[in-house]
Amino acid sequence: MIFGGGFDPERVAALIKDLETKTGEPEFWNDRNAAEKTLSELTRYKNRIEPWTQLKDEIEDLVALQTLGIEEDDETVAREIEEGLKSIRDRFDKLMVREYFQDELDASPAFLTIHSGAGGTEACDWVSMLLRMYSRWMERNNFATTILDLQEAEGGIKSVTIEVKGENAYGYLRCETGIHRLVRISPFDSGGRRHTSFASVYASPVIEDDIDVEIRPEDLRVDTYRASGAGGQHVNKTDSAIRLTHLATGIVVQCQNERSQHKNRDTAMKMLRSRLYDHYRAERDKENAAKADEKRDIGWGNQIRSYVFQPYTMVKDHRTKVETGNVQAVMDGEIDEFITAYLRNNRDAM
Repeated sequence: MIFGGGFDPERVAALIKDLETKTGEPEFWNDRNAAEKTLSELTRYKNRIEPWTQLKDEIEDLVALQTLGIEEDDETVAREIEEGLKSIRDRFDKLMVREYFQDELDASPAFLTIHSGAGGTEACDWVSMLLRMYSRWMERNNFATTILDLQEAEGGIKSVTIEVKGENAYGYLRCETGIHRLVRISPFDSGGRRHTSFASVYASPVIEDDIDVEIRPEDLRVDTYRASGAGGQHVNKTDSAIRLTHLATGIVVQCQNERSQHKNRDTAMKMLRSRLYDHYRAERDKENAAKADEKRDIGWGNQIRSYVFQPYTMVKDHRTKVETGNVQAVMDGEIDEFITAYLRNNRDAM
């Protein structure tokens, strides 16, 4: 596995060559599923190496331009070189983020679940605010999203689960797992008092069907209920929503976004497999012991990030110590600084 153990351009280039050779073989499309998987792998490798190759070529062009400017004593090329360096620097920083991904499933799509915690109506409003924040971030980064389950409550949302598809979706969103704390003057308090609210965020990878996760029938409780929440008008005429409880671990997932109970069950099972895979992997892998401990320790008062609206404005990540006073920008989805810092710290610690 290359992407979890360091970037080796020569090895990636050799793999690309081997895969391109395979796609040219006469029997390549005999197994369509295998062919599509190969093409997907080829695209992933190319997306990994080609931006670096392009960056290298542009740097060489700028060096040649600088040499030419010196030889011809032409100072007008300085501005062109400066602009070119700025572009290269910006893209280099973005490409370096990819190198921070260490987990074998970082490239996978993700399920993102946000639950309200302590704070009652305030906490439900806080979930709505976080949903908007992540939605804006996902739009900015061209991720495709589907709301699988949304439980409305007074003042906002009790819980919501989203499926997120796009390059390294899980790699990015796993950095957001934990408790998020909000401090503000409550719009629901006629006395204008300051309130503290909490919400939990949890990301798990969408795993491939060929990865085996044992789910014994005797460990599974299936509940059906009528769908509710946004979009519920067209789906709540029958008990089409599904809630699955894995009795051995206490993990609960639910889905209500389809009219069909069968489709909702399939999606819920997919979500459960994802959560169980993450759970069992953390349990059995000693290298992930710290990650498992972090999840067990998640609780109210153990927040990973605080968002303060009053008496001052600040968003602070308690793991990396990164902070900003521009709360509105963060709530509009500008959270890359926090994600990048978390990824960098994790890589430096390895």
